[in-house]
Amino acid sequence: MNTVKSFWVGWGSLCAAGAGAYYFAKKSINADRAARLEESRRKKQMIDSLEYSNNVPNKPLSASTMGGSPNGNGHPARTDTAGSPSQEASSDPAPTRHAPATEGQQVIEKSKYESSSPFTSPKGDRFS
Repeated sequence: MNTVKSFWVGWGSLCAAGAGAYYFAKKSINADRAARLEESRRKKQMIDSLEYSNNVPNKPLSASTMGGSPNGNGHPARTDTAGSPSQEASSDPAPTRHAPATEGQQVIEKSKYESSSPFTSPKGDRFS
């Protein structure tokens, strides 16, 4: 049977064990947090050093200065734009409208994205 003394010894040992477990768990958790914080700081510092490093050239270098051939096959790069839609697009005229010839046309001309007639909402009940 439990006596008063054994009751308090039991509760005392339970509290001491709980406090010890709390102390060591808190110590372990704080160590893990410090390690994660240090890892994130180190990673951020590495990213910043790569992003803001001074050894990266400001202007892109050509392949010949980097030690390669001019375009990979030993021939100089092509200067014509035939067959390259992205380069041809800059010299195309406007697809739908052209520049106004007179100042009067310039004042009343709308852009190619504006409609010719203003929008009017249909009158009446929408739900019928």
